[in-house]
Amino acid sequence: MSDLPRFFCPCPLAAGSRMELPESAARHAVKARRLKTGSTLTLFNGQGGEYAGKIVCIESARITVDVEEKRDIERESPLAITLIQALQSGEKMDMTIQKAVELGVSRVVPVASRRSVQRLDGDRARRRLEHWRGVALSACEQCGRNRLPEIEAPLDLIGCLRTLSPNSETGARWILHPDGSALSLAGRPAGNIELLIGAEGGFDPEEIRLAQSKGFVSIRLGPRILRTETAGMAAVAAIQLLWGDF
Repeated sequence: MSDLPRFFCPCPLAAGSRMELPESAARHAVKARRLKTGSTLTLFNGQGGEYAGKIVCIESARITVDVEEKRDIERESPLAITLIQALQSGEKMDMTIQKAVELGVSRVVPVASRRSVQRLDGDRARRRLEHWRGVALSACEQCGRNRLPEIEAPLDLIGCLRTLSPNSETGARWILHPDGSALSLAGRPAGNIELLIGAEGGFDPEEIRLAQSKGFVSIRLGPRILRTETAGMAAVAAIQLLWGDF
């Protein structure tokens, strides 16, 4: 993959056009990447593919770019992986979302479980959602993805599970639990994979029972108990190695 700096531009892009970089991207280009007039870069808008670009003018905080040829490049996983992640404390949630995007997850659903240390509601939940979407966007810029994964608004885990059909008709549902079975290597899961990961204190027994009633199968990754920030990433990496694009 090219090491050219990549910038997300939430607007229509077309070869042969001229545009200004969004303010935040322009600031990053000048202050962090030290780009100058004539520097080349890559642009994407989350709709697929990417465009070559060249800076033609820098005036204060404004950067004008010539949009050049489109490259029909996709770096999405062949697996549609949904990570249902119980809210984590501190910066763990940021790291989980960042790494999930890098590993190819297509959707992240943050949920408040009964043992979650972190609690969000109202304005705080909206601010965190906006922040997480920014983390995901930055991860796409870094890792080369040209489509933005979905980052859902935080939900209550019990409420989220109750809205699901009893069994997944589109693929596999797995919940990580120390007493689960080893991940089966037989056959490739068809369709969407939904992966449910607990918070620091794990799952409440009622949450496990409800998840299992909705078709989630308890699995474990080896004999060791993994931290919440390790479990989901290890599971996604294993899934990508077995059936995805690793």
